[in-house]
Amino acid sequence: MTSTRLAELVCCPDCRGQLRMSDAGACCVSCGRRFDASRGYLDLRPRTAFDEQTKYLDETLHADARHTSVGPPLLGSRIRNDMLRRFLHLRFGDRVLDLGCGSGRAMIWNAGTGASMTGIDISPYFAGESLARCDLILGDLRRLPLGDSVFDKAWSLDVFEHLSKDALRSVLAEANRVLKPGGRLFVYTHVRKNGWIAGGVRAINRLAGALERTGVLDLRQERLRKSDHVNPLADHAELRHVVEDAGFEIGRLTFYTPVIGAAVENILARIAEQWLTRRARQRGATEASAARTARAAGKTRVQSRGAAYWSARALTSAMKLDVILFGRFQSGPFFALLTKPARSSQRPAV
Repeated sequence: MTSTRLAELVCCPDCRGQLRMSDAGACCVSCGRRFDASRGYLDLRPRTAFDEQTKYLDETLHADARHTSVGPPLLGSRIRNDMLRRFLHLRFGDRVLDLGCGSGRAMIWNAGTGASMTGIDISPYFAGESLARCDLILGDLRRLPLGDSVFDKAWSLDVFEHLSKDALRSVLAEANRVLKPGGRLFVYTHVRKNGWIAGGVRAINRLAGALERTGVLDLRQERLRKSDHVNPLADHAELRHVVEDAGFEIGRLTFYTPVIGAAVENILARIAEQWLTRRARQRGATEASAARTARAAGKTRVQSRGAAYWSARALTSAMKLDVILFGRFQSGPFFALLTKPARSSQRPAV
């Protein structure tokens, strides 16, 4: 969806010129370049693509079709979304930007806050609900096709670990540029240096690997997704340095070592997924379509609000203990609130 309010926010990704919007898309009044909006999102990718590109552009990473529809926030997704709300305090009238929005599900989950939301991602794998209800932009986070100081708040979930250090600096500088003075950016990502608690996660992951070798579960899709991780930041000291260079201050920091979460998502959820995949094969699904069928069956079970849904809710509550018990112990994964000073003498360079 591209609403009329989007015209107040966007600009040409190449020359920063004003865009003239139409039902078919947009046209830059300065350089004359035209941009398509016929697919439900506005394609504002820069004319010249960056050399560094994410593997999430590869269709293989979306083979299980998890992006096509939005289910209720559960398990790790619920943890992240609850922390987002706790840190950002979304309110009616806030202009909010989802940096690296993926399917757009976080915007759907938070639509009830009354905030006006815009999502941008370089990959065109948006959910049907997001295409119908959200302002979506196909664009590069390193060259945001957005005006200066137009958003009150922003978030970025599971994005920064996919970027090189240079790309991360560019993304943070661009985020600072489009946020108003006093604006806030919520981040969930991780640094490479872990604390002692991460030993529990490693032990669970070793158990998951052993179970995979026996055929109880399948981690291939998860490994494929994580193969795109660059992990540019060594530790939290480097995080602070990079953030400050981009013109932000760290207003709040909570660590998240998912010990219980790893047991739930890397073992229990994968076992359930494997069971559904086998059932799909027994019912005639091909090897290529079995994962997609299993994912759809799992979503249907959850959305029916039956036993699967309430079991997932119970497991989600258990996973919240990871934040309650370990949130103060420094570790690699973290939630952070970055604030743009209310008064700034100069804008960080991209």
